[in-house]
Amino acid sequence: MSALLTAEDGAPVALENADAGSRILLVCEHASRRLPRRMGTLGLSAEALESHIAWDPGALAVCQLLAASLDAMLIYQRFSRLVYDCNRPPDSPGAMPAVSEIFDIPGNAALSAAERLARTEAIYSPFRKGLSDLIKTRVANRRPPVIVTMHSFTPVWHGRPREVEVGILHDSDSRLADAFLADAAEDDAFVTRRNAPYGPQDGVTHTLIEHGIHNGLLNVMIEIRNDLIASKDGQRVLAGYIGDHLGKALMRLEP
Repeated sequence: MSALLTAEDGAPVALENADAGSRILLVCEHASRRLPRRMGTLGLSAEALESHIAWDPGALAVCQLLAASLDAMLIYQRFSRLVYDCNRPPDSPGAMPAVSEIFDIPGNAALSAAERLARTEAIYSPFRKGLSDLIKTRVANRRPPVIVTMHSFTPVWHGRPREVEVGILHDSDSRLADAFLADAAEDDAFVTRRNAPYGPQDGVTHTLIEHGIHNGLLNVMIEIRNDLIASKDGQRVLAGYIGDHLGKALMRLEP
């Protein structure tokens, strides 16, 4: 394994539906709240480690439903974003945050260069390489993937409620986001908005840039308000909503 991960921890990256027939490649960077054994609790309470600061609740479940319904491949990170946020480059302060919303992260305070490097090599590098290798293989086989990253967000941020329910995010390549939003404009089931509650200015499009835009691939980031996917029924409803509009969006782009 690595200096950070033990055999008991297992691999940092998981892959599901590897033989998928669809071009869609689902990515879930914040799938888990697990911490490597050697990290302890990072000085946080059980409540904090179960909250949205540690992971994106419901995001992996929605991804798994989409992988099944769309016959899509899914790659996800098996450890908490508090150890390393795989949607951030190593030089970003948000990669190993010392503060997340109202929570101080004692185990991330004053990390040395060696400690940051150990986390990068154990968590980020395998994830980045795993995703890159999948893309290269697909491109070599003349089946360039469509990158769809899946996230969830808290309904209240710093005490302020958020009205948006589904966010469709993009960076400089808005093709897939435009097509999704055009189709969703005819559906009032959920409040769906562009680059909300976050956008490129918040540094959240690293995966889209690194693996989508730099490879000339269609890409989009989808954010779901996590109270809507706290139950299995909610997860099924949102997976249906996203799968329907995503499929139609791709038909708009590739009739």
